[in-house]
Parts: sequence; C-alpha cells; structure tokens
Amino acid sequence: MKLYYSPGACSLSPHIVLHESGLPFEAVLASTKTHTLQDGTDYYGINPLGYVPLLELDNGERLREGPAIVQYIADQVPAKQLAPANGTMARYRLQEWLTFIGTELHKGHSPLFVPTTPEDYKPQLRERLMGRFAWVNQQLAGKDYLLGSFSVADAYLYTVSRWGQFVGVDLSGFANIVAFQQRMEQRPAVQAALRAEGLLK
Repeated sequence: MKLYYSPGACSLSPHIVLHESGLPFEAVLASTKTHTLQDGTDYYGINPLGYVPLLELDNGERLREGPAIVQYIADQVPAKQLAPANGTMARYRLQEWLTFIGTELHKGHSPLFVPTTPEDYKPQLRERLMGRFAWVNQQLAGKDYLLGSFSVADAYLYTVSRWGQFVGVDLSGFANIVAFQQRMEQRPAVQAALRAEGLLK
C-alpha cells in the first residue's frame, strides 16, 4: 500500500493508523502547495481532487477521504481492534465521531488556513471551534480515548487538535484534551508517524 501525505495535514491520521496496524506501506510525500511528488509527478494525475490523504492499494485501487481510509485499514487487521466490528452500535459511534471531527473540527479550521479569508471573519471561526472543542473536552471526561479504548477516531482527533497552534485556537484551557494529546504522543505509532513527517525531532 501507498499513503500519499503532506506533513501535519489530515493525512497524519491514516499515517498514525497505518503504524498502529503493523501493515507494510510506503509513505509518499505529496505537496499540497505545488501538487507534485518529489520526483516531479503531477499529483492531480493520482488524485484529481489534489488533496491528501489518498491510499493506493496493492491492486492499484485508490481510496480517498481520511475517515474511509482509516476504517479500511482497521478492517484489514481486526485483531488489533482499531475499530469496532461492522454492524455494531459501537461502529456507528465511531462513524459518528469521524463525521463530527471531519465536518465540525477539520472543516472548521480550513478557512483559517486560507490567506484570503477576511480578518474580521476569523474571530467567529475561532469562537465556533472553541465551542466544538469545549464539547469534545466534556466527552473525554473520565476517558482515555473517545470510545474508551483507542480507535482510529483518536488518530483523527489528535491530528486536527494539533492545528490550533498555527491558527490562533488555544486549547490549553481544555484539560481533558491536553491530557488526551499527551497520551497520544506516548503511543509509539504516533511518534513514528510524527518522526516520518519531520514533525518530531
């Protein structure tokens, strides 16, 4: 398998999950600025949408969208219990979290990374994000991870919760999220993915 990624982007989530899975894979750097690979290949020829992550399977089939990719990976190694079994209520809870993180947190950050977003609009965006993170902080009360034990949703939450430092969303007042981030950073798979992306010295 090949994972196309950009350092610190949402592709960090499947990168972490691949390390958790123990499956063999190749990580391929795809610049989200130039949309080219390191060898000069046009990334649009691989993913017409131009963004990461993209997982290329050994049979050549390609899978886009982080929440779909992490569930695919988890289902290849059911013994690792990276996701609850398909068809169970716990699996729907996982999908509920993946959807919330994708639509409310991930996409909530997006305009803050765009240089053309009007400055007077940014405080509203930050306030909305802080409200969403306050809710996440409540949900983590008394729990190590979103579903109790580690799942692929935690890799996604960890990835997105790192972005605040770059766009003025300060999560330091949310003790449960801070503890969650620290817990995640103790996981060898998280350290391996961060190191591979040049995000851990």
